[in-house]
Amino acid sequence: MSAVVHQQRDVRRARYAVAAVFAVHGAVTGSFATRVPWIQDHAGVSAGQLGLALAFPALGASLAMPLAGSISHRFGARTALRGLIALWTLALTLPSIAPDLLTLCLALFVYGATAGMSDVAMNALGVEVENRLDKSIMSGLHGMWSAGALIGSAAGTLAAHLGADARLHHALAAAVLTVVGVTACAWVLDLQPTEDEEPPPRFALPPRSALLIGAIGFCAVFAEGASLDWSAVYLRDHLEASAGLAAACTTGFTLTMAVARIAGDHVVDRYGAVRTVRASGVVALLGGLLIVFAEHPATAMGGFALMGLGIAVVVPLCFAAAGRSGSNPSLAIAGVATITYTSGLIAPSAIGLLAQATSLMVSFVLVTVLSCGIAGFAGVLRAGDRTKVTRPEAAVPEPRP
Repeated sequence: MSAVVHQQRDVRRARYAVAAVFAVHGAVTGSFATRVPWIQDHAGVSAGQLGLALAFPALGASLAMPLAGSISHRFGARTALRGLIALWTLALTLPSIAPDLLTLCLALFVYGATAGMSDVAMNALGVEVENRLDKSIMSGLHGMWSAGALIGSAAGTLAAHLGADARLHHALAAAVLTVVGVTACAWVLDLQPTEDEEPPPRFALPPRSALLIGAIGFCAVFAEGASLDWSAVYLRDHLEASAGLAAACTTGFTLTMAVARIAGDHVVDRYGAVRTVRASGVVALLGGLLIVFAEHPATAMGGFALMGLGIAVVVPLCFAAAGRSGSNPSLAIAGVATITYTSGLIAPSAIGLLAQATSLMVSFVLVTVLSCGIAGFAGVLRAGDRTKVTRPEAAVPEPRP
C-alpha cells in the first residue's frame, strides 16, 4: 500500500512540475513577441524582411521536432527535457543580438528548433502523466502555457514601456526562466527506454493517425492565428471601432482561451474528448458566424470570445490523442506539432492575402468554414478518450522500466 501511495505522490508532483515547464515555455514566447519591434529596429530590417525572418522559427521547429524522440530515447525523458528546455530559454537571447537580416534568420531558426523539440518532449511527458493519473490534464497544461505567455508578454510590455534594451531584458528573462525550468524538471517523470526497445528514427514521416489528428489541430490553430493577428484589425477597419476597443478584443480572446484551457479538463473528464471537441467546434462555428455577420463591434467581440472558447481545448486534446495513437508517442506528437506549427505560420498571411483579394469579412468566412472541420472530424480523437478502469490499483500504472 505504501508503494502505491508513494507512486501516487510522485505522479502528482510530476504533474505540477510539467505544468511549470509549460508555463516557462509560454513565458519565453511572450517575452520574445513583445520585443519584436525593438529587434526589427536593431537588425535594421524592413517589414517585408521581418516577415521573412519570422518564418524561420516555424521552419526550424518543423525540421527539429522529429529529433525529440531520439533524444529522449538516448538520455531519458527527464534529462532530455531538462536539456531541451534550457536550450529553449537560452535561445531567447539570440534574436535581440542579431545585427542584420542573415544573423536574425539564423537566430530565429535556432529559436524555433529548440522551441519545437522542447514542445514535443514536454507534451509527451504530459500525456504520460495524464495516463497515470487517469484523468484529463492536457488542457490545463496548455492553459499554463497561455498563462506563462501572458506573464512573459506583460513583463515585456513593461520593459518596452521603460525603454529597456531588449538584449538586457532577454538576458535577464532567460536567466530566470532557465533556473525555473531546469529546477522544475527535477520532479518530472524519469522515463527510460526498455533494453529491447528500438530507438526511434531521427527523421521520419508522421504516422497516418497523426495526420488525421493534425488536421483538426490545423483548423484550430488557423482560427487561433487569424484571431490573434487580425481581430483588432477587423474591429478597427471593418467595424470602425476605436483603437482601444480593438486592442481589448484581442486581449479578451487571449484571456478566454487561457481560462477555457485551465477549466477544460473537468469537461473532458465528464464528456470525453470526442464530444468535447464536437461541442467546441459548434461554439467556434457560432463565434465565426457572429464575427462574419456583425454590424456592431460588441457583436464581433462576442464572436471572438466564442471563437477562443471553442478552439481552446482542441490542440491539447490533439496532443493527448496523438500520444495514445500508436507505438511511438513522440513521433506522433511531433507530427501533430509540425502540422499545427505550419498552420500557425500560414494563417496570418493567408488571411491577409485573401482580405486583399476580397475583404476581411470573407477571410473570416474561411475561418468559420474551418471551424466546421473541428466538429465534423472530432471522431479521430477517439484515442484521446481514456478507457476507465475499475481496479483501484490501476489508476496508477506500474512505472515503465
